[in-house]
Amino acid sequence: MTESAHQAPSAIRLLREQQALELDWPDGHQSRFAAVALRWLCPCAYCRGEAGLPGWLDANPSLTEQQTTLTGGELVGSYALCAFWGDGHRTGYYTWTLLRKNCSCADCLGLQNQSS
Repeated sequence: MTESAHQAPSAIRLLREQQALELDWPDGHQSRFAAVALRWLCPCAYCRGEAGLPGWLDANPSLTEQQTTLTGGELVGSYALCAFWGDGHRTGYYTWTLLRKNCSCADCLGLQNQSS
């Protein structure tokens, strides 16, 4: 993982019609996340669990359309993006490191497979 994984993206685009989030990174790399994949990645304590208890995503094998409809978002300081979902959920702070680490483009998937 390069140092740029910890830097803020140079551009962030919420593509409402395509239900996707695109990020351009300072090193020229681009990441694109489908809204469904982004919701499954939610890092908040409610979704992931805390204090040894499973999170909501662990107990629910499927999500509704409202739960996967990306309606907006806002920056959290200089380190993350908070996504807003159709069901009102908005407590997940997607750090730049988390998003870069979970990029699923062909180049990043190839790097992940090489390190496995």
